[in-house]
Amino acid sequence: MVKAYDAEQVTRVKSRVTYIAALVNILLASIKITFGFIGKSEALIVDGIHSLADLLTDVFVLVAIKLGSREADHDHPYGHRRYETIATVILGGALFVVAAGIAWDVMERILHPEKLLVPQKETLIIAAISILANEWLFQYTKRVAKKSRSKLLLANAWHHRSDAISSVVVLFGIIAVLYGYPFADAVAAIIVALMVAKIGLSLIMESVKELVDTSLSDAQINDIRRVIKLTEGVKSIHLLRTRQMGEDSFVDAHIVVDPKITVSEGHMIADTVRDNLKAQFDDIVDVLVHIDPEDDEFKQNKGELPSRKQINKILKQYLGELSDDLDSRIHYLDGKIELEVIIPKVISMQSDLVKQIKDKCIQLEKDNDLIDRVIVLSKN
Repeated sequence: MVKAYDAEQVTRVKSRVTYIAALVNILLASIKITFGFIGKSEALIVDGIHSLADLLTDVFVLVAIKLGSREADHDHPYGHRRYETIATVILGGALFVVAAGIAWDVMERILHPEKLLVPQKETLIIAAISILANEWLFQYTKRVAKKSRSKLLLANAWHHRSDAISSVVVLFGIIAVLYGYPFADAVAAIIVALMVAKIGLSLIMESVKELVDTSLSDAQINDIRRVIKLTEGVKSIHLLRTRQMGEDSFVDAHIVVDPKITVSEGHMIADTVRDNLKAQFDDIVDVLVHIDPEDDEFKQNKGELPSRKQINKILKQYLGELSDDLDSRIHYLDGKIELEVIIPKVISMQSDLVKQIKDKCIQLEKDNDLIDRVIVLSKN
């Protein structure tokens, strides 16, 4: 099994399966187009063109794999995975244009029956070979795509499956013509063209969603939320954003923790959330965790609260030189400040000074609307 973290091995395996697919598609396209003309099967010729379109897919995949596998650099700190996405968009557009051209040509032949081709029995064998070859390519490419977590390869795998399905349509179209339905082969060709167009549009839509940073599916997001909430120290999640780049996923999470813990403990909880997500989801390569003491997503006037420098000035104003010997902790909660004033052991032994500090702090609390509460603590 290909390990997700072994980038070089993944790139080699992805390239190998695409080279094999390209060789198979060259062979199939040559056989189908050649025998389509010899056997006078419009649908088989179109199916051969479909195989050439698959060959084009393989070329794009190879280029995208090479560009997308490059490591992150100064100009691309998140890596180059979007090259695969861009290649998929181009491929989807090309497929849609090819499908439109095929459909137009076949419609012309339907409107002018004298141009219709009459397939021969030999074309049945070629269609059957195409079905078997493309189904094998589908299974092989899909297996590698799942192991390497490559959506581009998975899309290419379904492309092979579409070729197999289209060959089934061609097979039935040829049989129908042989049994006396002259338009069946042309209708089969149009059905194949519509299938190619649908695949092209699907590839474009899925890739565009990724390019505009569409979030992961609801099911994936719910799984991510579950893992975060089960992490020790996490009280809740109030903001979760996800996006995708190639086969990689990125997560931004705002989690709520106990507001009275230390910065280092909050950092440890954030690291644990990141490690848990990366361990349980192979496609998540980066997690940004923002620590919040409360759900402040819709809080107003966040910028009006005084900073530590301003708080120290207020303490100096009320406590004078005593403030130089005191420690303080500031908690910004619910749009206000909870201030803890900590008296060192040396001063805590002097009851008069302690009383003076407490009285001044009570006055400070009364005089300042933004300071909701002042708590005086003593070190023993």
